[in-house]
Amino acid sequence: MASKKFILGVYEDDEDVLNAVSDVREKGIKIHEVYSPFAIHGLDTALGYPRARMGVPAFLFGITGTSLAFLLTFWTMGWDWPMIVGGKNFVPFPTNIPIVFELTVLLAAYGMSFVFFGMEGLYPGSKPVIFDERITDDKFVMAIDLDKSGASEEDIKNALEASGASEVNVKEI
Repeated sequence: MASKKFILGVYEDDEDVLNAVSDVREKGIKIHEVYSPFAIHGLDTALGYPRARMGVPAFLFGITGTSLAFLLTFWTMGWDWPMIVGGKNFVPFPTNIPIVFELTVLLAAYGMSFVFFGMEGLYPGSKPVIFDERITDDKFVMAIDLDKSGASEEDIKNALEASGASEVNVKEI
């Protein structure tokens, strides 16, 4: 398996890495990812990420849950074991609303979770890529893929050092 070469800029503070993202992007260097021990407000905007569209799978899984709930309640109360309670019809809609609501929410939540884990590569058997062990503690790392960056290794190192990186490392993964 061919290895990829990454250049890592290590930063001490979240404000430093947030400002560095803008500086590096202004120089035309494409950033692979920024890793931090906690979420940084505005980082996704600075990186130029498009808005997440998790609403689409939520809607599709929710509609699936609603459909399954209607099928379940109509089949069980109307055909499989019809019961006449209090003179009402076989399929009383208002009494089934909690079941429809719960299955809609349940399938939407599980569906979004599975889509998220699949998109992020967080499934059994996946091998996580950890660029620097310190990102789980107190450091912030900007990773730049040398092949996809659009700049030379020396230009990237100079840009990272000029943006305030305390360390600049090269790692092959």
